[in-house]
Amino acid sequence: MEKNCPECGEKIIGRSDKKFCSDYCRNAYHNRAGNDQKNLIRNTNYRLRKNFHILQTLNREGKTKVSRTKLLEKGFDFEYITNRYTTKAGTTYYFCYNQGYLPLDNDYYMLVRRD
Repeated sequence: MEKNCPECGEKIIGRSDKKFCSDYCRNAYHNRAGNDQKNLIRNTNYRLRKNFHILQTLNREGKTKVSRTKLLEKGFDFEYITNRYTTKAGTTYYFCYNQGYLPLDNDYYMLVRRD
């Protein structure tokens, strides 16, 4: 029985359980497989890290008040958070790892750090 390489279509020579004609084809095949999922995870992690660094840079004291405009100027994306924390009083804090924010009135946010 003749088998062909799933990457390039060449005839496979060698062991009977061999699936690819070369290491190059094996690597190329597996690098391409699941690439969309890898890109989604990579892009999500990039945005989370960026948000974290923006909050960390603006919140050196552990608690600071900033405007929405300032966050957006730095490139903050409000769609990407790691978790929410709701207090007993019903106030919801949004966190990106240990850096968080609380929406206030007039497009201001209280930046906090959870230790």
